[in-house]
Order: sequence, then C-alpha cells, then structure tokens
Amino acid sequence: MPILSVKIAAQRSDTLTGDVAAMLAEHTSNILGKKPEVTAIAITYVDPRDWIVAGRTLQQHGKSSFALEIKVTDETNTKDEKKRYIQAVFDGFANILGAIHEESYIHVHDVKAAAYGYGGKTQEFRYHHS
Repeated sequence: MPILSVKIAAQRSDTLTGDVAAMLAEHTSNILGKKPEVTAIAITYVDPRDWIVAGRTLQQHGKSSFALEIKVTDETNTKDEKKRYIQAVFDGFANILGAIHEESYIHVHDVKAAAYGYGGKTQEFRYHHS
C-alpha cells in the first residue's frame, strides 16, 4: 500500500506520466513486493527553469531531474531490496527522461505500521486482522 510522490523536471505529457507510472509500479511490485492494486502514485511536474542544482537551473545544465519519495511499512523490505529498487528506479528515469542530473533523489520512507494506513485502518490493524 505504498504511496509514491514524484516530482519531475520536465514538460507534462500524458505519455510521460504513463511511462513513469508504469515504471514505478513495475519496480515497486517486482522489487519491493508491493501489491499493485493498493499502490498510489502522484506525479507533479516542475518547469526545468524552476529546478536549481548547484546554482544553475536544469535548463541551463541541459538536463532533467526527479525526486521520488515512497512510503512503505517499516520492516517489510530489506536493505538489499531498497538498494536494488533505488538503482532500478534511477535507471528507469534515465531511460525515460534521457539526460538526468546526478542530483536526482529517491527516498524510501520506512513508516511504523501503527502510524501508517489507508481506508481508515493502520497497517498494524491490517497485520493483526489478516
């Protein structure tokens, strides 16, 4: 039941949204083992002229970038799974966006089960009542 929030320094397009969502859903399911039917992805676009790295806009760098935050229930993924996920997602964005700035970020938040949930129920509740 992860929620993925991603910012992309690029012009918005339905094709780009679809490609990014499909890539994220695939890696989130295949590497982290999360169920696609309860995975949510929210994508926000930022004009490359408004994304600054090292004092210069991404437009000036001639590159794109992204910042992904994903919340997963604590203790449901290993360090190795998260390492593989971060590399696969970085590579996936490079394949989709082309030249991406190295200062593109992925943050996997391990959230306590008693403090995280959906549909009005915590993950802790779901664990004990499954």
